[in-house]
Amino acid sequence: MPRSTSSHPPGRPAAASDAVPSPPQGSSSSSSTSDMRLPQDVQQRLLAVAHRRTLARGESLFHKGSSPDALFGVVSGSLRVSVVASGGREAVIAMLEPGHWFGEVSLLVGRERVYDTCAVDTTEMAVVAAADFHRLVAAHPDVHMAFTRLVCLRLRQALAWIDDVILMPLPVRLAHRLLTLDARAAAPADGGGGNSGGTLLGVSQEDLSFMLGVSRQSVNRQLKLWEEDGTLRVRYRSIELLDREQLERHAATPS
Repeated sequence: MPRSTSSHPPGRPAAASDAVPSPPQGSSSSSSTSDMRLPQDVQQRLLAVAHRRTLARGESLFHKGSSPDALFGVVSGSLRVSVVASGGREAVIAMLEPGHWFGEVSLLVGRERVYDTCAVDTTEMAVVAAADFHRLVAAHPDVHMAFTRLVCLRLRQALAWIDDVILMPLPVRLAHRLLTLDARAAAPADGGGGNSGGTLLGVSQEDLSFMLGVSRQSVNRQLKLWEEDGTLRVRYRSIELLDREQLERHAATPS
């Protein structure tokens, strides 16, 4: 995997009209995910001072331990956020889709990064240098409040995930994770003769197993059961969601 730093390279400024995409519309339970987006007026302030950077598939944006020198927004593509244990086992924390800004915690506390980021596919980023970020936070109370709220929401989400790991059975946890990914999905499933309303989730069974801290075999067994009842279809390194309402029922009722 190529190693690269997070310092923003020379490039064209991100014009204020080049908004980081908003979350997809029509997802009934996407409110918590939509809440993780910054208000449009705050995005405009950030984009006015941002530069663009393109990552190739598999290219790293930054590594754990690197210096916090920029804030990032995903414009297109997706990023994999992960940590690696001393024994080499990787845990996927999140998949970041268009509309997500990240890296603010390390900037606010002035400490090194605590996770790795890698482009899942060709990904375009909006990059705001640390000095510009701190200037905006200091000069504009709405920017300061937006990031305070974002950090609080991330903490709330992390605590909810801890509760899931401790209290919820695997089928419920897996259903919740797929619903979260569906709220972020931007592209409809193509081909395959599936349901025209299906949504393609760009996550592999291995990614899901890392996210949930279980074996790939356990994830595969549960996905196959949901494939049999028409909830979804397992594809190569992705999941096609066919019936969101049924998946919501799986998330609510232990299987």
